Amino acid sequence: MLNATQLANFKEQLLARKLKIIKNLDGTNLELNAMRELELNDEADHASISSDTIVDSAIMEQQYKELAEIELALDKIKHNTYGICEMCEEPIGIERLKVKNFARFCITCREITEKEQH
Repeated sequence: MLNATQLANFKEQLLARKLKIIKNLDGTNLELNAMRELELNDEADHASISSDTIVDSAIMEQQYKELAEIELALDKIKHNTYGICEMCEEPIGIERLKVKNFARFCITCREITEKEQH
């Protein structure tokens, strides 16, 4: 189990990452709105803007997913279930949490869930 200091550190990291993602999403939304308002002169401009928008949308989708994972992890901290595998209910190793602080599964169970998804 994690001690109070470790838990506080993970919470601080999660909150910092959450703020960074929200800031990124707000900035990307502003950029996308600005691009929509541009007067495009030719097909090359339109194609360039279109591909940028696709990439930005994919990045935003990934960031929304990460934000949801972070929210879940913060909720788990609040309910004293942070760092517990959702599948086997064993503690998730601290080294794994250091790499992915919103991990929902221990290494073993993560491998099982990934195999099931493919």
